[in-house]
Amino acid sequence: MPEVIFPGPEGRLEGRYHPQPAPDAPIAIVLHPDPQFGGTMNNRVVYNLHYTFHKMGFTVLRFNFRGVGRSQGEYDQGVGELSDAASALDYLQAQNPNSKHCWVAGFSFGAWIGMQLLMRRPEITGFISVAPPANMYDFSFLAPCPSSGLIINGTNDRVAPPKDTHTLVSKLREQKGITVTHEEIEGADHFFKDDEKHMTPMIDTVRSYVKRRLTEGTR
Repeated sequence: MPEVIFPGPEGRLEGRYHPQPAPDAPIAIVLHPDPQFGGTMNNRVVYNLHYTFHKMGFTVLRFNFRGVGRSQGEYDQGVGELSDAASALDYLQAQNPNSKHCWVAGFSFGAWIGMQLLMRRPEITGFISVAPPANMYDFSFLAPCPSSGLIINGTNDRVAPPKDTHTLVSKLREQKGITVTHEEIEGADHFFKDDEKHMTPMIDTVRSYVKRRLTEGTR
């Protein structure tokens, strides 16, 4: 997979870019968890999401937020990281001007950033939020949520407790014009550590959801 360096708000950002031969292939960016707790673009969940999207025919970009790996800058409480994500999407779109579908996927802190990006970029047609930390961050900006998507979490998540995810999903489902699908992986913790019991079912759920959306051609 080609390593890429692209311009961000605070200097260069380091990423991994995996294109498709088709010029009109759908595009997706994948956002990693909190850098303060060791989150990078090589996190297992992020890595698996990246390859899952690519195997489904997407051109995919994952990258390190500012201050992580070879990305320049310093941690900025999510404000700067949102700008980083916007720059990453700009780069991906510039490389793929003929793409008709644009998705954003994020894990934990990355899910929070991804949902904020959703509000600012109307061209995003779908989202995947894995273990969104609704207990730590305010998601009230999703009013209204502009696109349909999937929220997925583990029933044994102690970092982002399921009850807070349920509350978030309930609020989003009150909105008209979109469909928020919610799935839970039985027994999974925040990191889906057991590959066979937790990671694989989570990835399978994401794959089936995205494939269905692409087939239906719905927002």
